[in-house]
Amino acid sequence: MLARLPDVFRCLHARDVRYVVIGGVAAIVHGVPRTTFDVDLLIEASEENASRLLAALSDAGIGSATLTTAKDLLAHEITIFRDVVRIDVQTRTPGVDFAGAWERRIERDVADTKYWLLSRPDLIASKRAAARPKDLEDVRVLEGSDG
Repeated sequence: MLARLPDVFRCLHARDVRYVVIGGVAAIVHGVPRTTFDVDLLIEASEENASRLLAALSDAGIGSATLTTAKDLLAHEITIFRDVVRIDVQTRTPGVDFAGAWERRIERDVADTKYWLLSRPDLIASKRAAARPKDLEDVRVLEGSDG
């Protein structure tokens, strides 16, 4: 999934957006064998960062980013952008605070593009807090592997 979005991640970094990849994509990178059809991002919930995010998504050709404002994005826990691929932007997520997740983030490189990923302990905490059956199965796999 990340390899399909190099322009998005290049633009996020060019605009200095503070984000971490969470959810199913983070689980896959940490070794969970599953599929997902979207990318979930947890962002620093500040108006400046949300503005940079929207500009970066627009730069990357995600046209739906022009249909909202930073204030509107921050007023919701999740904003979904549906274009070539679905990108779910979260301003908060269960079990993890952004400041701590940012300090513990992991850098990965896909297709010569850098991206920030939620750390394994933070991913486990967020999935445990979400407590959906698929999240608890991901926790079981993550705790049983050393990825």
